[in-house]
Amino acid sequence: MRKARLSTGHELLLDGELLSVLEALYREVTLKHQLKVTFEDMMREITGIVGQMNEEERKRYLVESLFLNSVTYENEMLDAYVRRLTSPRKKGRGRAPRKTA
Repeated sequence: MRKARLSTGHELLLDGELLSVLEALYREVTLKHQLKVTFEDMMREITGIVGQMNEEERKRYLVESLFLNSVTYENEMLDAYVRRLTSPRKKGRGRAPRKTA
């Protein structure tokens, strides 16, 4: 299997597992910057990894990334829907209904 090198010197095995890339980015970028990583720092590292991939590897990681993002999106939408269903109803601002005698 091919490897990609991060700016920290860490070698990442390009085995098609998106999770291993995400874990390496977290360990090597986020934690090494003590959680003070910027958007630019992370984008530079991701761009560096993608630049070391061949066309087939890019395609494989893109497909896996899109799948993971679609599942994450679905889960967030379902979570929001469930929260709406289970949250207490807000009282309206309109007039109170008339009491009939």
